[in-house]
Amino acid sequence: MENINAKYVSQKISKTRWRLVSQSSLQQPDIFATGSWDNEVNKISFWSIGNHGSSDMDDGFERDPQLLCEYKHDGDVLDLQFLDQDRIVTTSSTGAVTIFRHHQNSQTISVSQRWPRAHHYPCDNAPCTGVVCSSPEIVTVGEDGKIIILRADQEGVIRVIENADSSTIHAVTYLRTTEILTVNSIGQLKLWDFRQQSNAPSQILSLSGDRVPLHCVDRHPNQQHIVATGGQDGMLCVWDVRQGSTPFSIMEAHSAEMWEVHFHPTNPDHLFTCSEDGSLLHWETSTHSDMPSFLQGGRNNSMTSRSAMAPAGGNQSLINAWLSGDSSKGRLETTHMLPSQTLSVNSLDVLGQCLVCGTDGEAIFVNRQVPV
Repeated sequence: MENINAKYVSQKISKTRWRLVSQSSLQQPDIFATGSWDNEVNKISFWSIGNHGSSDMDDGFERDPQLLCEYKHDGDVLDLQFLDQDRIVTTSSTGAVTIFRHHQNSQTISVSQRWPRAHHYPCDNAPCTGVVCSSPEIVTVGEDGKIIILRADQEGVIRVIENADSSTIHAVTYLRTTEILTVNSIGQLKLWDFRQQSNAPSQILSLSGDRVPLHCVDRHPNQQHIVATGGQDGMLCVWDVRQGSTPFSIMEAHSAEMWEVHFHPTNPDHLFTCSEDGSLLHWETSTHSDMPSFLQGGRNNSMTSRSAMAPAGGNQSLINAWLSGDSSKGRLETTHMLPSQTLSVNSLDVLGQCLVCGTDGEAIFVNRQVPV
């Protein structure tokens, strides 16, 4: 916690994401974007943590995040994803999907492309709740139960799955290049294969018993059949989509809604969750004594590209620890990463050794020495 810098920004932060670093680069991320919600004027903003390519992680360590530029956003920012180094995609409570371009030379922002009513009901707009990008493809989901496929290089809509869900779809992620996962407000996890012309999911998994809404989903970056979700009851669920239709393990995580869950993109034995209860948790499936070799070594050891892969297959015993949820034997450790908080932690992102989160307390927290 002593490594955390807090920046008070006078707006409630709904989403925060690191700008991707190139796969060949060993530098830590230094630019992130935020989106706000529930303010008189909502904004998207770009921030710098001041490393500026320096290989010395301690260079300017005490420096707070610095605002580079910002732009008014119509409606609440409900999701935010980088499309590439210069462009981000936002989804809005108005149903709009917008691509913004960050001009790094002039530190300005412009609108590159916009679909104003991508998600809508017959007589009103429908909030666009989630987005996932694989440039130039963009996939969005919404309160209207639709899945929409867009392309950054085309103005029209590529495909709409009209009745993908009878309830609100809360989040979406890629499982593979042609497959996505969605979670909804009745506790279902659905797999969609875009190679099929059918508008039906290829697989449906669900929580048994009460239909607890699921709010977030992330896929293990190396073992693509392992998926983590979180929902209204604050539980962390880990699924194996190859087997069965219910979670492999369910772990008590938070005392209120879990808003986001993220595997570390290159060290996926580490996972992070944040919640309405004001907490940010770091989950680790290994003890230091059995830590695999690719997690050992100095802090400059870690790779920082989301597309980079850990050694093929990872460590199978640790992979199985995610599926067993066996915290009683010390195989799964959790750490609180924030000082005492009372207001919701709405969003987090982790890349390399850098973590950022945004809160309803109008604060951004940055940690540049995440122990992974």
